[in-house]
Amino acid sequence: MNGVSAMAPLAGITNLPFRLIVKQCGCPLVYTEMVSAKGLLYNSKKTFALLDSRKKDRPLNVQIFGSDPGDMADAAAIIQEKGCGDIIDINFGCSVKKVLKTGAGAALMQAPDRAAALLKAVRQRITLPLTIKIRSGWDCSGNQAAVIAQIAQDCGVDAVAVHPRTAQQGFRGKADWTIIKRIKQKLSIPVLGNGDIVTPELGVDMMKQTGCDGVMIGRAAMGNPFIFSALENLLNHNTWSKPSLEDIVSVMKTLLSAHVTYFGEKAGVKMMRSRLTWFAKGYPGAKDFRKNLTGIESCAHALDIINEFKENTQAGALVCSPPK
Repeated sequence: MNGVSAMAPLAGITNLPFRLIVKQCGCPLVYTEMVSAKGLLYNSKKTFALLDSRKKDRPLNVQIFGSDPGDMADAAAIIQEKGCGDIIDINFGCSVKKVLKTGAGAALMQAPDRAAALLKAVRQRITLPLTIKIRSGWDCSGNQAAVIAQIAQDCGVDAVAVHPRTAQQGFRGKADWTIIKRIKQKLSIPVLGNGDIVTPELGVDMMKQTGCDGVMIGRAAMGNPFIFSALENLLNHNTWSKPSLEDIVSVMKTLLSAHVTYFGEKAGVKMMRSRLTWFAKGYPGAKDFRKNLTGIESCAHALDIINEFKENTQAGALVCSPPK
């Protein structure tokens, strides 16, 4: 069985330093955070910073959001002209209120005519591959997802990623994989499945159960970026191994160093107060590790706490249970 895997776009998470680490851990395709089309048109420095990229995080899918067809087409053209990415993705899934009230994100799933106009406008302006990421819609039936997916294919979209939770669910509840299967059976273009893949086995299960062409992994990869190489090994060699404590500690230190280098020590260390805790889940002493991180003020202090976590874990008689 062959299948592609991708790191899902996550606001505030999939910045350049994190994308580079995920790529190093074997992820074939990464996405930017959500990029505002209007922010690009207004030449916002903060918005353009989200497009910062390096050779090592390519291929890169740039996810944009907005509701006006002209604005979205212009923004996509800017990204293509500046060579900021290799693929452009349009967000149909964000359910944050400030996005919804502008008619963007998941609001587009309630407006098929506007969605079609937007996709046609973008498709006409760019030659880069064009994808969309959708939810099941505003109810659990999946009917809106099926309609939007068909519109996307008809408008020349090259692939669809499906997160089968409703807009109201957010990340709560269980993803309904049957909606992915339904959309895959309906379309001829590639379909990626997203939702509840927390182990490599579940990635394989999703592809088997739904027939999707690949999987997109989000929250599970935050604390275990090794899940992508594990999935590839399982698909191609029918085996995989959990990351060792050494692997986990190494990626923690790399994440810390990358964020401090990119954002500066003060901002980078502040981010690590919550992000380093991702990697300790399932290990003895994770609670104390989280508590100790709340007060870090410097890179050196953070490294001391990481090393203390490693030493305490190794010294314990308990069997480690790394994140899946």
